[in-house]
Amino acid sequence: MSVFTSWPPNLTTEQLDQLTVLATTYALSHSLLYLPPVSSQNAPPPAPESAIHAPISLIPAPIPRRLFSHALTLQRAYNTLYARVALDVSFLDHVMGHGGVADVDDFTSALWSAWKRLRVDGVPQPLHLGLFRSDYLLHQPTSDDPISLKQVEFNTISSSFGPLSQRVAGMHRNLPINDTTKGLAEGLAEAHRAYDDPDAYVLFVVQPNERNIFDQRLLEYQLFESHRIRVVRRTFAELGLTASISASRALIIAPVIPGLNADPVEISVVYYRSGYAPVDYASPADYATRGLLESSRAAQCPSLALQLAGTKKVQEVLTRPGMLERFLTQEEGAAALRGSWVRIWSLDADDGAGAEEAVRCAHELVLKPQREGGGNNIYRDSIPPFVEQLPPQERAAWVAMELIRPPRSIGAYLVRSGAGRVNVHVMSELGVFGWALFGEGREVKEKQAGWLVRTKAEDVNEGGVAAGFGVLDSVLLVD
Repeated sequence: MSVFTSWPPNLTTEQLDQLTVLATTYALSHSLLYLPPVSSQNAPPPAPESAIHAPISLIPAPIPRRLFSHALTLQRAYNTLYARVALDVSFLDHVMGHGGVADVDDFTSALWSAWKRLRVDGVPQPLHLGLFRSDYLLHQPTSDDPISLKQVEFNTISSSFGPLSQRVAGMHRNLPINDTTKGLAEGLAEAHRAYDDPDAYVLFVVQPNERNIFDQRLLEYQLFESHRIRVVRRTFAELGLTASISASRALIIAPVIPGLNADPVEISVVYYRSGYAPVDYASPADYATRGLLESSRAAQCPSLALQLAGTKKVQEVLTRPGMLERFLTQEEGAAALRGSWVRIWSLDADDGAGAEEAVRCAHELVLKPQREGGGNNIYRDSIPPFVEQLPPQERAAWVAMELIRPPRSIGAYLVRSGAGRVNVHVMSELGVFGWALFGEGREVKEKQAGWLVRTKAEDVNEGGVAAGFGVLDSVLLVD
């Protein structure tokens, strides 16, 4: 019998209760944590007063060994691909403009316009840093088909849950070893060293009232403990008051509260854990602050160009014949990357035929906009009425993607703080982290940097952990 149809192992209620106690106490004592939600009637306290364990799976997800190894191998090619896409100005301008996605998507347009203004002003971007995550699902259309690996999306900004995923693997005490925190910190440290000022700080641009703060703090602690690199955290609103650019284009951050024996600090790397969604820019002033940060000579993680490279529209364009080969040779893994893709097309393709096909094949599709963070997609039966009311001029902002069909009837025990334990059929998404440091005239320096598993009930469409759909998990390698 396949491990997928017989998973998870049969356990008694007493055994499950004991496992739940062991897992949740491990999580609470090993920083596998979230801040609790704040009531809409109450403002968050000025400093955290309590924490809850992150949503977790009691038992790791089975993933074929050969496909797990294949995903790790693919990451090196993906690192190089998106570095080269971000450096190809004419390609990104063509995809974003000339009737492209920036004409119909206000958020993408704002980012692209900010990037164009910097180019018009002659402001060079010496260093781009990408901390990436490529997400996959197992694909098995029928029980008689072999299981393959298909990419869901590629993330170029705020690729979260690396440090927490490492702690889930520790909780399961399961091979393969996951050193994601070390791997992501190495990428940030490499960009810091390239800046060539050991006394500079790394800036974390964060959301106000961030509940996923422990995932970020663990990366901050790793930077200091392993590389002696210090971190300063600021929201866009705070940076609007404290950030400035020196005559040498150094990014200088002043104290939030003057007079507390803190001096302004110079920034080597700007790492965005915010800025990936319109809600992160509360006003035009926040977009101006993003442009100010980008105008410095600090490495941007990601730069505006790299963030635009990570849009769904670019993902779709790269699947077109010959487009991938513009950036990657067969020897560098182009064929292997194509093998990890399902079909994607734009709703504005072929004078409306793309939208018509999306309606006709709706039960096999998901529609995706140019958004990150979960909760933005349109699935199956919701597609026809959505497309019918979508103005034709806005179709370029959406892509249609064939649904990946994971093996069915895989069970798991999911545990959420305050909601107890449930036993449901699930699907698991494997994410592989990597980093790339690059710039004009520089060789792309890149590495694979660990992995992540997120598991959700198989009847739930969205999968984001922060958005409340999935839980953190790890890997059980099977043959």
